[in-house]
Amino acid sequence: MWRKFLFHPLAVRYSVFMIGLAVMAFGIGMMIEAHLGVAPWDTLHIGLQKTFGLTIGIWSQIVGAMIILASYIIGKIRPNIGMFLNMFFFGLFIDLFMWLNWIPTGETVVERAILFVVGLLIYTIGTGMYISPRLGAGPRDSFMLALHERMGWGIGKVRIGIECTVMVLGLLLGGPVSVGTFVTALAIGPLIKQFIPMWERMLAKPYGTA
Repeated sequence: MWRKFLFHPLAVRYSVFMIGLAVMAFGIGMMIEAHLGVAPWDTLHIGLQKTFGLTIGIWSQIVGAMIILASYIIGKIRPNIGMFLNMFFFGLFIDLFMWLNWIPTGETVVERAILFVVGLLIYTIGTGMYISPRLGAGPRDSFMLALHERMGWGIGKVRIGIECTVMVLGLLLGGPVSVGTFVTALAIGPLIKQFIPMWERMLAKPYGTA
């Protein structure tokens, strides 16, 4: 009975979704500890933490909730369970990994660069995991789609505009912007594009979930 429940396609999809969020959070933690810059949204979260207190994960949740509301107001995109799970657990996992102190730190520039690159790879692997079950886009992706629908701008232009805006806001609040920020902006799309099909194939073969 339990085996049938655990390996039910829906249970597998939610498990992969949640594990993907945890893997993403661990990757983000590694990038933060490398001190070579982080993705634009994380620049904003860290800037908010430095300015107003609380934790990076809590700010990720607060910003996520605000974006869900904005997506509904702008593009009438109704939130689903996957969106709320993403908002809550991604921030929770970030704070958990930072609190557990499991993430190594680099002493030299080379060590920090390796930490950053490995963190970026882990983050994109986790992103592929969370997207592949198709349980709903995260709040930030939904906001991008809302602006695309409302303004009629191309997806690429909307994404660049959003990320540049949040990066500048994060920088003004004291968030880190460095070479890693621009590496992330250039590399994250192509890497995720490679990992999503990989996870979809893995899910589809034994469980027929894709």
